[in-house]
Amino acid sequence: MGDTVRQFFAGVGLLGRGLALYLRNPSLIALGIVPALISGVLYAAGIVTLVYFLPDLASAVTWFADDWTGWLRSATRFVAGAALLGLGGVLGVVTFTALTLIIGDPFYEKISERVEARFGGVPDEVEVSWHRSLGRSVLDALRLVALSALVGLPLFAAGFVPLVGQTVVPVLAACVAGWFLAVELSGVPFQRRGKRLADRRRALRTQRPVALGFGVAVFLCFLVPLGAVLLTPAAVAGATLLSRRVLGLPTSEEEVVAV
Repeated sequence: MGDTVRQFFAGVGLLGRGLALYLRNPSLIALGIVPALISGVLYAAGIVTLVYFLPDLASAVTWFADDWTGWLRSATRFVAGAALLGLGGVLGVVTFTALTLIIGDPFYEKISERVEARFGGVPDEVEVSWHRSLGRSVLDALRLVALSALVGLPLFAAGFVPLVGQTVVPVLAACVAGWFLAVELSGVPFQRRGKRLADRRRALRTQRPVALGFGVAVFLCFLVPLGAVLLTPAAVAGATLLSRRVLGLPTSEEEVVAV
């Protein structure tokens, strides 16, 4: 248990290291933020729309409570609204990341390359044309979003369970979203090695607590207003470190020297 916790926080630390590496390259900062800013504007509009229509949506999914007494109907719809917000948060963060990575593919590729070069490069790099890389990114992103939606629906239903829906479910949602984010963000370094979505999942499972620690940290930061816009480039850098770690490659200067 203790080792699992240490690995989890080692994964959290990868986001901090990614942020430090990113901030040391001022020339990349503006380029890295632009794609996330574009996505951020789109998703801000989506969040405002969701909140505006939330009472109507909560009523629609709790049609069975129309004839209930006032306080019970209100409580049920409050819980439904909270569950809808939770589901929207999970899907929003995952889809935001997917869209941002697609929009900013050339920028994030450059950030990831810098991180790889700093720690020994990529010995088995595969040259992939930009249009082929973009096509793979779109296809993998659609698969991950579809899977996150399938997993998110049971969590939405569990949100109606008193107490559990407001305590256990948010923790599970953070872990689920964190895992998907770790898989999503590691796409760039894995594609550089000619590896696909299934390869990513297999590799990350070998160090699941580390991947979860990194992904959950990213998820929580992305929930903060403007967090996703400001930290997506750092998350890409951290995901590159995560990818190197699970693939058994150096992630520090000391390890590079030792090799």
